[in-house]
Amino acid sequence: MIDLPNFNTIRILIIGDIMLDRYWHGQTRRISPEAPVPVVKVEDEDLRAGGAGNVALNIAHLGGQVDLLGVTGKDEMAQQLEKVLQQKQVNCHFHKVDSYSTITKLRVISRHQQLIRLDFEDGFPDIDPTVLQQKAQALINDVDLVILSDYAKGTLVDIPALIKIATDAGKKVLIDPKGTDYTNYHGATLLTPNCAEFEQVVGECQNNQEIEAKGRALMDRLNIHAILITRGEMGMTLLETDQPVRHIPTSAREVFDVTGAGDTVISVIASALAAKMPLEAAIHVANAAAGVVVGKLGTAVADADEIRHALNQHQVIHQGIVSEEELKNAIQVVRQQGESIVLTNGCFDILHAGHVTYLEQASRLGDRLIVAVNIDQTVRDLKGEERPVNNLKQRMTVLAALGCVDWVVPFSEPTPERLICDLAPDFLVKGGDNEADKIPGAKCVKASGGRVEIMSFLKHHSTTKTIEKILDNNKKP
Repeated sequence: MIDLPNFNTIRILIIGDIMLDRYWHGQTRRISPEAPVPVVKVEDEDLRAGGAGNVALNIAHLGGQVDLLGVTGKDEMAQQLEKVLQQKQVNCHFHKVDSYSTITKLRVISRHQQLIRLDFEDGFPDIDPTVLQQKAQALINDVDLVILSDYAKGTLVDIPALIKIATDAGKKVLIDPKGTDYTNYHGATLLTPNCAEFEQVVGECQNNQEIEAKGRALMDRLNIHAILITRGEMGMTLLETDQPVRHIPTSAREVFDVTGAGDTVISVIASALAAKMPLEAAIHVANAAAGVVVGKLGTAVADADEIRHALNQHQVIHQGIVSEEELKNAIQVVRQQGESIVLTNGCFDILHAGHVTYLEQASRLGDRLIVAVNIDQTVRDLKGEERPVNNLKQRMTVLAALGCVDWVVPFSEPTPERLICDLAPDFLVKGGDNEADKIPGAKCVKASGGRVEIMSFLKHHSTTKTIEKILDNNKKP
């Protein structure tokens, strides 16, 4: 289970493109005689902060402290934008320029439908980047991390310099990227492109395998720690250095308006990381928050209570390689849903057809399959100093890739008895000629109402025989 941290102690610096979102609301009762368009009688106006301003509002709404740095005109729109943000306790550090206008987007809304959007923007060409760099340098030591919110409007003209300021101060840098040239983002901690933006950079991806391969190549080339790809109804995909890929299903139930959903994702991830949450847990929280805001009209935010409610409705289940604590939390969730647990264990050194058949059969006994894996030292104790051929990480990665396996967890004791007794699976499965009563953990499983099952391996399949065959072939001239 994921508990939301206290966001009141965090402080985040946001640097990026700031804009004012104006909404005109009114009734539509007739079509214009001048053209085939609806006539809207404007009755109300709503002013909201967009772009990096919306990212700031999301963080402030959670209780975090925010410093917002960006470029505006020296005009009435900038004053209105500053007022909107300061009312929510956002610390505004605007670089106001006489010769340009504040970016403004006007949306006309009738009966909860957006009829048209009018953009007033020229961008900010020829802005001196050193002004923002100096402001960032003055703020950097007092914040927990940095967000660069890039809408390609001209504020972030020297991103490498801003990344260097942050990394030199030991701060993580999260970036919502734009455009097709990601070389400016070299050295960032996390990028959060949507799927279309990602494919514009790496090329079209036909499946998850291509997304992972191209994403990891991009990470290696740019020295980026992680990439989170938001994929609409397909959820999110997290690629992280030295970690298996994670595909996270969407938590949105009804999509009303996607405006600002990307802002919510990066702001909640940043807030959670600043509050010392692990990255994957932070992304699950952000996923729940995004599911909240797409159910609202316009540029919106999610508060902690809404996110907590969404997490409870769409409880997160970590799959793949997990720690014991993560596994216990996941088991608690699926048991609340009435699902049954199967557990088996072993070395699984060189995975072969016998292993796969055995695991598939074991998975059919219940709803979820756990594979507990011996660490390298206990494999050596059992099999000899030449084993394992594949180390623990490699063995777990292969097992986690099998469709029939839900969780892979290591255990360090000579037997998994303590782990089995702690988890109390509904089915404990072993293969070969084991006697049920002598299997480690069998007594605990039976005492808790579970069953112990013995399954036969495929004949002529074993890791030892595979190794012997390889060695024999190597001896042949």
